[in-house]
Amino acid sequence: MAKSLEIKTKIYEKIKAYDTIIIHRHHRPDGDCMGSSFGLRDILLASFPDKNIYSVGGRDKAEYLEFLGKEDQINEEDYQDALVIVVDTANKERISGDDYSLGKEIIKIDHHIETDPYGDINYVRTDYPSTTSLIMDFFISFPDLKMTKVGATALYVGMVTDTGRFRYDGVTGKTLRLAGDLLDYNLDTEEIFSRLYMRERNVLKLEGHVLRKFKTTENGVNYMYISRRLRERFKVKHGDASALVNTMDNVKGSLVWILFLEAKEGIRARIRSRYVNISLIAQEFNGGGHKQASGASVKNKRELKQLVKRADEELAKFKEENGDLI
Repeated sequence: MAKSLEIKTKIYEKIKAYDTIIIHRHHRPDGDCMGSSFGLRDILLASFPDKNIYSVGGRDKAEYLEFLGKEDQINEEDYQDALVIVVDTANKERISGDDYSLGKEIIKIDHHIETDPYGDINYVRTDYPSTTSLIMDFFISFPDLKMTKVGATALYVGMVTDTGRFRYDGVTGKTLRLAGDLLDYNLDTEEIFSRLYMRERNVLKLEGHVLRKFKTTENGVNYMYISRRLRERFKVKHGDASALVNTMDNVKGSLVWILFLEAKEGIRARIRSRYVNISLIAQEFNGGGHKQASGASVKNKRELKQLVKRADEELAKFKEENGDLI
């Protein structure tokens, strides 16, 4: 705890020392990275109105999160003598926006397993279930910091989405207390959950297709492949299709489920589990993430089958050691 406070204090002092602070997030943005970026931007804007504070990214967007706000458009010159803070991004390759390296110093704030300490200061806490909860903890550590409802909404959305509405492993009493502090900003939770989870009819029809067509391995790995042609047939965007991974999460005896999505650069795999650690499998296939929520990439159907086989082997091993769990 003392070391954690020491690092947070160093970050706070750096923030106070710089006139320009630029916040970056990762490619293929999700609720936690956008919530972290927008939430931190709001905290810094409210606390230091005389500073230049920006939240930036690349061309990739997450349309379902547009209600949180818009990213800033800046130039290379803005990075001169700037502090860059990268949130929710485990390694350099995943940072969205190539200009991040132009800043004078880099601070990394993340909750994934440490694989690439690319920052001049690296604040990584794997005991937090989301980067947004980590930023909220940073916020309450320094009474001088301020925040508005805008920032509180962004941080709450990040917590909700990255914890599966507070259901995933890693959620603690502290997680809920931090979320409770955010709710004190008079958040409109009905609107938030409507924005996050209301879906178009075509997306629901694709979900029905997944429920009819998903496959199950011998030991209980559920998986589904969604091609670009299938998405186009149902008129569903990549991000909306990607969100269907948990369609397969409540099959009794199936503790691992994988959604494969064809993309321009290959096939993306979204891997989820109960109990079983699937992060190491993801790392074998050009990915990584959390113990029970990871992502990976495969080049073709042959590698897809290899990933499914590895997941099935890992699940068989887990069941042999622990028995059949729900």
